[in-house]
Amino acid sequence: MSVLSIARDGEIAVLTLDNPPVNALSAAVRQALWQAVEALDADPGVSAAVLICAGRTFIAGADVREFGQAPVEPHLPDLVSKIEGAAKPWIAAIHGQALGGGFEIALGCRFRVIAEGAAVGLPEVALGIIPGASGTVRTPRLAGVENAVTLATSGKPVRAAQALEAGLVDAVVPGDPGDLRQGAVAFARAALGRDLPPPVSARPVETRPEAFWLEWESRLAKGGMAAPLRALDAIRKATELPFDEAMAFERATFLELRESDEAAALRHVFFAERAAPRPAALKGVAPRPLSAAGVVGGGTMGAGIAAALLTAGLPVVLIERDAAAAERARAAVEATIAGAVKRGRLTEAEAAERKAALTCTTSYAALCGADLVIEAVFEDLAVKRGVFAELAGACRPDAVLATNTSYLDPRAIADGLPGKERFIGLHFFSPAHVMKLIEIVPIPETGKDVLAAAFALAKRLGKVPVRAGICEGFIGNRILKRYRAAAEELLVSGVPIAEVDAAMRDFGFRMGPFEAQDLGGLDIAFLQREAARAAGQDVPETLADLLVRAGRKGQKSGGGWYDYAPGDRTPMPSPAVAELLAGQVGPLEAMERAEIADRLVVAMAAEGAAILAEGVAESPAVIDLVEIHGYGFPRAKGGPMHYVSRKRG
Repeated sequence: MSVLSIARDGEIAVLTLDNPPVNALSAAVRQALWQAVEALDADPGVSAAVLICAGRTFIAGADVREFGQAPVEPHLPDLVSKIEGAAKPWIAAIHGQALGGGFEIALGCRFRVIAEGAAVGLPEVALGIIPGASGTVRTPRLAGVENAVTLATSGKPVRAAQALEAGLVDAVVPGDPGDLRQGAVAFARAALGRDLPPPVSARPVETRPEAFWLEWESRLAKGGMAAPLRALDAIRKATELPFDEAMAFERATFLELRESDEAAALRHVFFAERAAPRPAALKGVAPRPLSAAGVVGGGTMGAGIAAALLTAGLPVVLIERDAAAAERARAAVEATIAGAVKRGRLTEAEAAERKAALTCTTSYAALCGADLVIEAVFEDLAVKRGVFAELAGACRPDAVLATNTSYLDPRAIADGLPGKERFIGLHFFSPAHVMKLIEIVPIPETGKDVLAAAFALAKRLGKVPVRAGICEGFIGNRILKRYRAAAEELLVSGVPIAEVDAAMRDFGFRMGPFEAQDLGGLDIAFLQREAARAAGQDVPETLADLLVRAGRKGQKSGGGWYDYAPGDRTPMPSPAVAELLAGQVGPLEAMERAEIADRLVVAMAAEGAAILAEGVAESPAVIDLVEIHGYGFPRAKGGPMHYVSRKRG
């Protein structure tokens, strides 16, 4: 079946591209469009062509199935030039999204019309590359240098109204997407009645002073990725060189970046994220329906989970131990909702709806209508078991019951619970309404429909779900424990605290391991170690234990690994810490920051390998997603498993 059909509306040819699911630019699509240009140019009855797409979107970019394969002619830059050079003007009719190569196809058209609610963009930098088919060369000619720089270096799409204002499109077609065809044909017919503008490649482009480029370079360098800076460089060349030379520079840059470590890492993450919500083991399994939720525990984590559920459109009943705690929980959730309004992510009306959908109470009986209840209380086995005993009596027998534990064995929590097939671990990361990761931890009795429901919930919440097996700390916290231990080993060998942190910032983390512990609180992990020791486990003393026993719990106590001035979160070297650790650490040792980072990442990957060997994680990619979305591992490095694997060749 052909991916492209051609119909006639008088003198206007209407080309409908249909390549599900997102009309990607496969070799077959490129060939069909190339042949259509030649066929329409030879047809005397055609005066203009409208390119429109079937399905939910315009051309959404390259065909990911062709990533890593040998390119097949016609190449995209040549196709864009072929469309632009057609004897009959082409009009791109955009609905859904025109991204990357899809927008570059639209740039080759003489005009672009867009449906209300649609968007255009150049997201290539998110894959470690730059546009390779004129995105950095035609865009500044079409919409100006500033708009081109913003579009190509951010990778973020812009909506129809903003695209029109920027000059990226020529008209917005109001109404439903179904009105786009008629509106585009009317636009084409009107365009034929006036002088046509020159092709985009023939339009002038303004230069910018050196200060403009330096300011953007400084801004983009803070992101730690190469691709945005290279996109900026390509746009600059587009303002300084003839069109053909600028195109050659763009293409050479694109091909160079395509083979880079950064692009390989980002492709790895892209495919991992794409696969995460659809585990093969759940193919064909219908999820248990979830339309109303409950949360037990209104502390930082519970309030964040409640806010996330409300944002996803689920009514929430939040249970606390007394009326005062319930009101504090309500205030915390409402403050989160108010913050979303302030940042423009919610309207006042939407915020009011979410607040109205929240019930805060002390009565477990209020959970009788919940399809899902998530326990988010203190990490104490007896306390959690007490919660589930209450839930067993208050909830429907088919309600999904979940624990948010980050360390405890979910099997022990569920011990004695009737209907264990409905029980599952859902480990959110704090703040739960912001962090994208959820570790989904089934017990042996968990039903497949409950596991499927957990993945469906993650998708509804906009989270990245990963399935984890049962061990202390699951995937993420187990690796975190090893990461921190390896960092302390460096201190023992004589590497200064500040150098370890600086090395990891240079690597791409927002914070080093010791800064991060100070922010989160050293006492949290300390209490977990103490509980394990009290239970008879052989848990060695750590350097962090020495600090906590001396009252240094992090920023909240005015000092942890570093000292902090009142009201100031700037870490300062601590003479007190030096004194506490005297005799525990060796003489100062100079070590290259790259070697420091390498040691810590290798330690993370080694623990990941052990996790894989034990079956706690299903693949290296799952571990990489956990570290990127839960612990701040730099996305452009691909996660510890990918990074070490590529480094070792």
